Amino acid sequence: MLGARRLLGALRLCSSVSCPRPRASAKLRVRDALGVQDASGECVTVQGWIRSVRSQKEVLFLHVNDGSSLESLQVVADSNFDSRELAFGSSVQVQGQLVKSLSKRQNVELKAEKIEVIGNCEAKAFPIKYKERHPLEYLRQYPHLRCRTNTLGSILRVRSEATAAIHSYFKDNGFVHIHTPVITSNDCEGAGELFQVEPSSKMKVPEENFFNVPAFLTVSGQLHLEVMSGAFTQVFTFGPTFRAENSQSRRHLAEFYMVEAEISFVESLQDLMQVMEELFKAATEMVLSNCPEDVELCHKFIAPGQKDRLEHMLKNNFLIMSYTEAVEILKQASQNFTFTPKWGVDLQTEHEKYLVKHCGNIPVFVINYPLALKPFYMRDNEDGPQHTEVA
Repeated sequence: MLGARRLLGALRLCSSVSCPRPRASAKLRVRDALGVQDASGECVTVQGWIRSVRSQKEVLFLHVNDGSSLESLQVVADSNFDSRELAFGSSVQVQGQLVKSLSKRQNVELKAEKIEVIGNCEAKAFPIKYKERHPLEYLRQYPHLRCRTNTLGSILRVRSEATAAIHSYFKDNGFVHIHTPVITSNDCEGAGELFQVEPSSKMKVPEENFFNVPAFLTVSGQLHLEVMSGAFTQVFTFGPTFRAENSQSRRHLAEFYMVEAEISFVESLQDLMQVMEELFKAATEMVLSNCPEDVELCHKFIAPGQKDRLEHMLKNNFLIMSYTEAVEILKQASQNFTFTPKWGVDLQTEHEKYLVKHCGNIPVFVINYPLALKPFYMRDNEDGPQHTEVA
């Protein structure tokens, strides 16, 4: 945004006249153009795809979007520009003057002086229709076009912002980013079913392995990070992981991105929980701050109520309870669980959801699990007959 303002300031001299040459115009993203507060006729160029066309007797209105924001930029042109090529879905380059809009619906608009159609679109044959809410099942048929919809566009912008926030938090707090291997020979303590990697050649001899040992797509970068933590005090990775569990549910993905971190010289479990809480809040704050329109769309149509839960989370500290306390709360609950809560048995999803609701919809850390439920390397609390560990 700051760069856009500087560029516009350098071009003030052409604000009172038409753009003499295409080179004299500043190329802006739609988001940056919409963010200009004091537009007074600067020469700019905007590229994007037409979201709507409205032709009147003397004026042509276009809404152009380049994916940088949910909101589109209104282009106002003389009716002489009207043509069949200016259709929903067509890609265009528009040069003109960025001026304050007379309409209350937007702060600025682009007064077009040149419109170039870069790519035509046959609106009738285009599978995505203007002002029509297509179900996700329908959009999955068009993976090359679905990202142009408001729903997918908002989700991808939110994801991009969250990814940047995660990297920013770790960098600001002194973590070293480690690119852990995607192809590996370890299964990370049996963390899940594995995809085995083999050459596609049909001539491969079954008894031979490309890497001389069986190789798999990673299920976790944890083991590699633990090695790195012997040289760097704080490390993290944020990359693709793969699970070959053949389950058609939202909780079982074949490919997903996972954040993992390791810290050396930690004095207490509270130190780790503090990092986790700060990470969640830093990422949430950046998304809510930088993607307000996208978050609002998700709040209304995709995940109602989630925005309120995020804002509620930011206002409160995460809670900490022991596994024993959690089991007692579950035993006293009036809710009937599919899996009966019992000390020594792992908590199920229904138990976790109840605990969060019981605590006022605030994230909850459950610590001091039974030793038998955790990996061998967890530290023993040495607490007698219960035999729990710090995790």
